[in-house]
Amino acid sequence: MIVKMSKYAFMVYHKEYDAFLELLRSLGVVHIRETKSEKDDAGLQRLMAERKRLESELRQLKHTQESRLEALKADAKATGNKAKVTLPLAPERPVTADEGAALLDRIDDLRDRIEKAQAAEQATEKDLATMQVWGEFDYANLRRLREAGHEVTFFSCPAARYDEAWETDFYAVPIATAQSATYFITITPVGTPIDIDAERVRMPEKDLDALRNTREEQRRQREELNAELLAVALNDYRTLEAYGRLLENEYTWDNAKVQTEREADDRLMLLEGWIPTAEAQSLESALDRGDYYCRKLEISDEDNIPIELKNNRFNRLFEPITRLYSLPNAHEFDSTPLFAPFFMLFFGICFGDGGYGLLLLLLGTLMKRKAKADMKPILSLLQCFGIATLVVGTLSGSFFGVNIAEIPALASVKRYFLTSDNIMTLSLVIGFIHVLYGKFVAAMKVKVQRGLKYSLAAFAWVFLILALALAVGLPMMNIHLPQPVVYALYGVAGLGALIAFFYNSPGKNVFLNFGSGIWATYNTASGLLGDTLSYIRLYAIGLTGSLLGGVFNTMAVDMTATMPIWVRWLPMLLILLVGHALNIGLSMVSSLVHPMRLIYVEYYKNSEFEGGGTAYAPFRKI
Repeated sequence: MIVKMSKYAFMVYHKEYDAFLELLRSLGVVHIRETKSEKDDAGLQRLMAERKRLESELRQLKHTQESRLEALKADAKATGNKAKVTLPLAPERPVTADEGAALLDRIDDLRDRIEKAQAAEQATEKDLATMQVWGEFDYANLRRLREAGHEVTFFSCPAARYDEAWETDFYAVPIATAQSATYFITITPVGTPIDIDAERVRMPEKDLDALRNTREEQRRQREELNAELLAVALNDYRTLEAYGRLLENEYTWDNAKVQTEREADDRLMLLEGWIPTAEAQSLESALDRGDYYCRKLEISDEDNIPIELKNNRFNRLFEPITRLYSLPNAHEFDSTPLFAPFFMLFFGICFGDGGYGLLLLLLGTLMKRKAKADMKPILSLLQCFGIATLVVGTLSGSFFGVNIAEIPALASVKRYFLTSDNIMTLSLVIGFIHVLYGKFVAAMKVKVQRGLKYSLAAFAWVFLILALALAVGLPMMNIHLPQPVVYALYGVAGLGALIAFFYNSPGKNVFLNFGSGIWATYNTASGLLGDTLSYIRLYAIGLTGSLLGGVFNTMAVDMTATMPIWVRWLPMLLILLVGHALNIGLSMVSSLVHPMRLIYVEYYKNSEFEGGGTAYAPFRKI
């Protein structure tokens, strides 16, 4: 559900305003109403830029830590050390804004030096690769030769183009042939024009020995710089996190000042904000003790009310899925509890294997015991998905790719397992129910927003479709209702049709209503069919996963059939582990993506979800 909000205005004398903001921040319940953009304030822009710079640096330092940890684990494995490898981080140090900015500048400078060192080393490596072709020689000898009146020129050309006549005309000397190219020199009197079909080679300024020494020096400098960066990643990471909190607090404080209106020659400060209604009384009491004036304001339709979701333990697990798309606005329902059971069911159908579901349940349960607090909701969600998959997969008769319905010991209960046709039909029925459920939610929203009479047509369509579906669809599935019930359903359908065609726009001409009803009939019929058929993907994805699991089982048996039993078990196990791991990975992705698509595209559309809500972000110190 969406937490009810109240709108308040605060008026404070300018000399007391900082103390008032401190009190407001300590209470931590007021979402400040923003009337001015952060883009219009240079101070906020500077803080935003600094926060982005810090976030980028923290990500890079985290990567440095992970690389170091992997290296330590590799060393421990190589030496046979079985002790748990950890990477201790130094505790955070108190830091001021200037000290934090200076630390970031130091890191930026360090990274710049590392980049330059790497570029220089790469250039030296390139020169070394060039010189390797020519071998060992001393540039001093070339200089002495030039002083004596002869110069050495370096050339290369395709091997097929090399002309031995150059050896006579220009005293060419082939040095090496590599990658279908010939490398050679010419020795000619200084100033002699050399007109040959070959490319002059730009030679490095240093010989091989000097280049090797330079590379070693550059490598040593780079390693020292990387060691310095690693020291920063270990010793200053938490200090930078503290600096991030300081920046966040400074930003929220300055933003509160920016959103403040100044009245009476800047002597009165006026601020507006949103408070959860349940917290309003305690807020008023705290402000009364400080002799600060506040007044509850009327909420208008144009107000952008911040959104705070409050759900039970189960529905709260699905809130991240809600936030992936958009928060609802304050004039509609929280979609989380409305789609949570369906999402869980859709996941189970898509995964489609009871064995995989059991594995997810066990994995989530075991990992949850030692997981950090922020990971436990995700693992709880994994447990829910595992339960759904276990139930649906077992009912469909698939358990680690084995069709348990065909096991002789289960012959007495075989009729209770779902067949492929049953699952396809079930997917379409669930889709129909889900779409109709969305239309019912849309009707409820109209009732809440505009009143009952404006929602009657929307409700009429829901009951019309439902009545016809029961009266016509159930006999098609060999489910026969008593005749009076059938007549009652047709009566409901007829009444719904009258309302849908003649009362869809209260207060308007009956002919306009009828025309709107005809148009709504076309849209509803075509939309209902297309939307319902979209849910057949649940069946298709679940069937694919089950069949693929069976394929890997068959491969494990058939590919090892000729092997002795004492040898056969190992390749069978490897095929099963790799195959089922691959299948689980693919199924996990599909089972998350496609239910999300059905929720966002089909359910949100039919429930007329608007979204666009702004998250409730109270003014508080972190």
